[in-house]
Amino acid sequence: MPISPLAPARNSRSIPLPKHDLPADTDALARALIGWRLVHATAEGVASGRIVETEAYLLGDPASHAFRGERPRTRVMFGPPFHAYVYRIYGRYWCFNVTSEVLGTGAGVLVRALEPEDGLALMRERRGVEAERLLCSGPSRLAQALAIDGTHDGADLFADGPLRLVPSLRPAGKIGRSRRIGITHAAAARRLLRYYERGSPWLSGPKRLSP
Repeated sequence: MPISPLAPARNSRSIPLPKHDLPADTDALARALIGWRLVHATAEGVASGRIVETEAYLLGDPASHAFRGERPRTRVMFGPPFHAYVYRIYGRYWCFNVTSEVLGTGAGVLVRALEPEDGLALMRERRGVEAERLLCSGPSRLAQALAIDGTHDGADLFADGPLRLVPSLRPAGKIGRSRRIGITHAAAARRLLRYYERGSPWLSGPKRLSP
């Protein structure tokens, strides 16, 4: 359950670095990340959320930024797995991804929604909204709530840094699968590469995609 907004945020140093066994395979990683926590420690405090929705962007996927090869914007996607790939959409909003596969391939997992945990007051201030439902239910919302931006592109998510992945104390519930949201390319739109925790009130997108 989320902590009270009046409770002090935990210092990032109190959260141990995990010995993880996450798969590097993109589709498997998208499913395995459900239930993990994304934690960001800043000078303002710690904000975190439990991952409840992801999308896989595979090798050779026409919907992936890496489809046309390595470019300055996508360089991180072609690096080692388990690093942050952060990019801007609509010239304004940031999105957070986890790189996958092996060095030189180009693939990743978009984190679409979080269940807010630590730092709710801080998230509300950053987002300018009060409703918990609206804090992290969408890729750009969660990036804003956790103050993730282009300066975090390439961050090692398992190093002793301010932005990292941490195993959840509460395992994922039943996991559903659907097509990805907002994908229009015919060869990619029908693929079932979105994963979500069934019954979570924190999901993004239309409810019909998350039965």
